[in-house]
Amino acid sequence: MIRAVVFDLDGVLRHFDPSHVGEIEARHGLASGSIHSAAFEETLLSAVTRGALTRAEWMLRVGAVLGSPDAAQEWAAHPSEPDESMLALNDELRASGIRTAVLTNGTDTIRTELHELGIASRVDIVFNSAEIGFVKPDVRIFQHVLDALALQPDEVFFTDDSRSKLAGAVSLGIPTHHFVGIDGLRLALHAAGVLQYATPRAPLVGGVRRSDRTP
Repeated sequence: MIRAVVFDLDGVLRHFDPSHVGEIEARHGLASGSIHSAAFEETLLSAVTRGALTRAEWMLRVGAVLGSPDAAQEWAAHPSEPDESMLALNDELRASGIRTAVLTNGTDTIRTELHELGIASRVDIVFNSAEIGFVKPDVRIFQHVLDALALQPDEVFFTDDSRSKLAGAVSLGIPTHHFVGIDGLRLALHAAGVLQYATPRAPLVGGVRRSDRTP
């Protein structure tokens, strides 16, 4: 029986406007894709999401790689928006007695960001890789979640918009869902016996903007 639903953050509960990055690059005379290339270089991203670097230190290094500290700082301030339809689903789950949580490969500022977006108060617990020291899909971060929730693998449902991030959960026997939209998630929750029905919610006006990249 599922007792907790754990959501990935970026691309699931909050979204970034992908056009914003291109606008920053154009303003600073940078090649298209250069910000993401610098910021999400594997070694650097691993360090900041494991807590070995602060977000501020990360941006200093990104600025140095780009040769434009101002562009890096502007990108760091890139605003995000909560997905209200997903938060409504979260509220529905909690009202039915299901605990909800966020599990994100994040930086040291995640708790502040979630507080400012109003997401922190909507979920029962936030799991941040920068605090835990392991990142998805490492099985150890999922074991940390199970231990903190005091639940067995078959009692937790996890969804992420990056299929590769599900691997550690799958290896532990945690039911998972590759998130591509709220309707599919509702159907998956219904199939897992979490929701008693699978009525799709109306989409956000203008559509949902999705990104699996965290600035």
